[in-house]
Amino acid sequence: MKKLHLMELMPAIRGYPKLFLLSLFPRRSTMIQIQRLIPYGVILLLALGVSSPQANAGLTPIQQLGKELFFDAISQPANQSCASCHSSKAGWTGQIAGANIHGAVYRGAQRQRFGNRKPPTTAYSPFSPIFHFDMGKGAFVGGMLWDGRATGANLGNPAADQALGPFLVDPEQNMPSKQAVCEVVAASKYADLFEEVWGPGSLDCSDTGVDAMFDRVGLSIAAYEASHEVSPFDSVFDDYWRACLDAGNDPEDCGKAEGDKATLDPTGILNDQEFAGLIEFGEYCSVCHVSHVPGPDGQPPLFTDFTFENIGVPKNPENPFYRMDEVLGDDGNPINPDGDAFIDLGLGGFLGGHINPDWQAMAEDNDGKHKVPTVRNVDKRAGFGFPKAYMHNGVFKNLEEVVHFYNTRDVLAEGWPLPEVDRNVNRMILEGVPLGNLELGKEAEAAIVAFLKTLNDRTVVKKK
Repeated sequence: MKKLHLMELMPAIRGYPKLFLLSLFPRRSTMIQIQRLIPYGVILLLALGVSSPQANAGLTPIQQLGKELFFDAISQPANQSCASCHSSKAGWTGQIAGANIHGAVYRGAQRQRFGNRKPPTTAYSPFSPIFHFDMGKGAFVGGMLWDGRATGANLGNPAADQALGPFLVDPEQNMPSKQAVCEVVAASKYADLFEEVWGPGSLDCSDTGVDAMFDRVGLSIAAYEASHEVSPFDSVFDDYWRACLDAGNDPEDCGKAEGDKATLDPTGILNDQEFAGLIEFGEYCSVCHVSHVPGPDGQPPLFTDFTFENIGVPKNPENPFYRMDEVLGDDGNPINPDGDAFIDLGLGGFLGGHINPDWQAMAEDNDGKHKVPTVRNVDKRAGFGFPKAYMHNGVFKNLEEVVHFYNTRDVLAEGWPLPEVDRNVNRMILEGVPLGNLELGKEAEAAIVAFLKTLNDRTVVKKK
């Protein structure tokens, strides 16, 4: 590791807390959690981004460690990594064309086993707040995964909590224990980097040390997901946003296209259709997919309010989870004992099984609700003609279909299938009309689609 003279460190030391948050995690609570796990001096070196022989250019050591863990097939059998379901080429979600065309749910390491939902994107995930009930909104906010169950309560960062889940889940990476994960890491080519990042003795697979070691794995992966490789803010929209603010405009005007194009977009970064789409998006979509509020440290908007909604999504009849009544897990029980009768209750299902009785009491009011995802990278594809799947179950296959669904869901003549969960369906009034019958014409729908395509990051990451 490069040796730095104390005088070289002084400017960074003065700004240490802010620098740490910007370079590693967007949440102060995560910094506090890390301070419990590693010495202050090591934290400072990580925050400064001191170069490591194994680190890629621009990644701090902890981010590089997270990348190694993200791309390593830590599974049983050893055929699946985080990247197997979260590919940069597809916007950090699934990049298997055949899966996206049909059920959109991805196989586990045991190839006959499937979970019940499409992989969510991991891009921008560390910006999600810890799962909580917001009294002002009267709604649950934050967490990770479609139902919010990766709350962040363990490690102070929902992305870190989420990163640990798949390792031990039967239909995913299927590792039998934390010790088994630790043994793979200890035998890896990046084992030295692990101890360089977290300190000597941190790669401890003993009964007394493995819990802390496992937590460090999650924090490292979340650090990588917060890096410029996974969350780069380098889309066409981001160029427009920065130019709009630099021209002296208000963030809300920029994010909703409220004003003259020549004033908001003086260099013409968005074409006329994309700008028209931003106008429509600002009126009908930005209530949940927030396009006008900067990120927590002044970044461009994150395009989610981190809440949960039931927008009336129908079942995906090709979801392979419905067949999992005939496939047994390691415990000898069917992965899905309900078979075709399975109903995905989303947030309500998570709350109903929670230990907090107050949350249990709110389960029914949240049945059918799923996390509002960021729409960043919503059309990023692994090649020309590559199919993508949308919604928590992948039932829709293109953006045109998604936008038309929001617009016409409740128009009987359109013939949309019934919602999987028919209660708590969002019918909020937007511009005087209800969601599900927005009365938008084909030109407006096409403009929204054109705008959504400006949200694709340019960065594409390879394993090495």
